[in-house]
Amino acid sequence: MAKQEIPVYDICSISQKNGSTDLLIQRFGDYLKTHYQQLHRPHRHSFYHFVLFTKGSGYHTIDFDRYPVKPWQLYCMIPGQVHSWHFDGETDGYLVHFNETLFSSFLHNGHYLDRFGFFLGPGSPQVMQLPPEVQQSAIAILETLLAEMTGNASMNLDLIRVKLLEFFILAERINQSTNRKPIPRQKHTLLRSFQQLIERHYLTTRLPKEYAELLYITPNHLNALCQDLLGKSAGELIRDRVLLEAKRLLTNAEMTSSQIAAELHFEDSSYFTRFFRKYTGLTPEAFRKSIYQEK
Repeated sequence: MAKQEIPVYDICSISQKNGSTDLLIQRFGDYLKTHYQQLHRPHRHSFYHFVLFTKGSGYHTIDFDRYPVKPWQLYCMIPGQVHSWHFDGETDGYLVHFNETLFSSFLHNGHYLDRFGFFLGPGSPQVMQLPPEVQQSAIAILETLLAEMTGNASMNLDLIRVKLLEFFILAERINQSTNRKPIPRQKHTLLRSFQQLIERHYLTTRLPKEYAELLYITPNHLNALCQDLLGKSAGELIRDRVLLEAKRLLTNAEMTSSQIAAELHFEDSSYFTRFFRKYTGLTPEAFRKSIYQEK
């Protein structure tokens, strides 16, 4: 397979210093001064990431979906997603990078972050607007995080973890209040298990009934769950993941459509082209050209 063109950054390579490999907290304006020329191009992270904008305009792109930048907008991403920034004028806010191990070792729960809907990846509410009544509470938490990140007090890392969890709970309450209804824990867990199975098997497993068997439920139950919580069928979620990977691979100018078709386990390049055009309205090459025109 040809070399991936989309760069993947870890916290250590971004921070450019010998600090914690699990955590980076910074004012967004300061971060941009150092990294904008590098990070306005499509890239991935190996870590969880969120930004709260307090000033700025323009747009940012997450997995090829474009979102306008607005003050008091929060966006959250999980490892592996592709994104880029394009700002107009002065932009500021708060930025936090962290690895999952920051919490799994602390809480003895490797799946704790799955409790938060905005950290479920594609299809989840990754972008939300903070209402006025919670803005100052959010700022107070983030200012405490900045102070603890630069301080040398004992147990400051534990306090950072606690304040981050406080921020996540605040954001999740906003998420639940602005969406249709809270998701029952059992349904949330089942949906997350399905999404994780898709992530592991989408290259070779394309039928909802095959995933339903792995989850020990019926295909009808799986479809009803997806329609209820996401407004899409189980088949659409599987298809969307294949399309997303196709888009990611198309950013690599060195890969031909035939190579991408083979990578995604399509029978041939013509079948891949028909599939891609049916669901995006573009041929693979037309989509590739649109990416480079945006850059």
